[in-house]
Amino acid sequence: MSTAPRTLRDTGTGTRTGTDTDTGLADGVLEARLIGLGREEFARDVWGRAPLLTRGAGDFSDLFSASAVDELVSRRGLRTPFLRVAKDGSTVPDSSFTSPAGVGASVADQLDDTALWRSFADGGTLVLQALHRTWQPVADFVTRLGTELGHPVQANAYVTPPQNRGFDAHYDVHDVFVLQVAGAKRWIVHEPVHPAPLRDQPWTAHRAAVAGAARGGAHLDTVLAPGDVLYLPRGWLHAAEALGAVSIHLTLGVHPWTRHALAEQLAESALALLREDVEMRGSLALGVEGPGDELALVRRRLAAALAEADPAPLFHRARRGRARAAPLGPLAQLRALDGLAPDSPVRLRGASEARLVGRRLTTRVGWLDLSEAELPPALRILDGGTHPAGELGLPFVERLLRAGVLVPAAP
Repeated sequence: MSTAPRTLRDTGTGTRTGTDTDTGLADGVLEARLIGLGREEFARDVWGRAPLLTRGAGDFSDLFSASAVDELVSRRGLRTPFLRVAKDGSTVPDSSFTSPAGVGASVADQLDDTALWRSFADGGTLVLQALHRTWQPVADFVTRLGTELGHPVQANAYVTPPQNRGFDAHYDVHDVFVLQVAGAKRWIVHEPVHPAPLRDQPWTAHRAAVAGAARGGAHLDTVLAPGDVLYLPRGWLHAAEALGAVSIHLTLGVHPWTRHALAEQLAESALALLREDVEMRGSLALGVEGPGDELALVRRRLAAALAEADPAPLFHRARRGRARAAPLGPLAQLRALDGLAPDSPVRLRGASEARLVGRRLTTRVGWLDLSEAELPPALRILDGGTHPAGELGLPFVERLLRAGVLVPAAP
């Protein structure tokens, strides 16, 4: 690959599927907060192809900050693996920064804030993992971005003391958006040695090639300041080092669906069809030592099954399983049920990946078979908007509130 790095400056700011408009998708967080070009241009020229550096994309203090780091480490009772510590290119043992938390909280792998402070003061990078599960502003943003991109997104934060680095040059098996929150960090990016790696093809399998490439000329050598965003497709080598102050950055990891994954789902669907073929269930000849003449028959039947197979159900099942629905408060849900009235506003639960296939409503929290009378209100809720319960039918709303598919909406 020889694509030159792009830098943008001073950017400013039968089957029905739920649209999840309540997640703020209409705001276009990709364009409004992460990149300085249109979605179509990004999809055509950048996505999965080349790095993109956007200067001054915006202020990210509403998502994360130094005070958020302190609260998560000292007050939230986090346990591993929600935090790890890296120093001089490798992670340190969890036992060096965890301990029981006293009476009533004797679980041994909780974060020890004193030990973490000492590790940080000694040059260790704090890696707060899965922030989309532990910090609400990040969780909301990740939900919106994942819905917009159509690919699962996770979030980590990296807190690096001055003049220190967390990891040596490596590549990730997912795309990343790096959002510089505080401080400054130098990023050195090299072209891939194994383009577009799959999830089971980590950089450690190409360690020597990665080390060799990292000694060569950089594709991009730049310093990120607060408000800058760097997009890196999976496979691009990178290493980063904090400069004169503590650096805090968010990494939004995008786990793209690949053609290989679709091929796996297609093959699985074809094999399911072949299970119903009595000849394919037949035994090979007695004393067989190899595929022999049987292979030609199997190829023909498999090709026919591939042509007939529909991988869509497996794809959507996998898609639902790769993320979680929006948070649900059990007490708020109970209050909504107890006070249910015709004018009670309800909406589809965010990020639920709701789909109506025939009479079955499938979501990330399960599935429901609906009656004919329930199909019209089910179609209405899939628009992602807010509806009065009486418009949908109180029994239908009660059923979906109990299932965790509908949630109360603000009046």
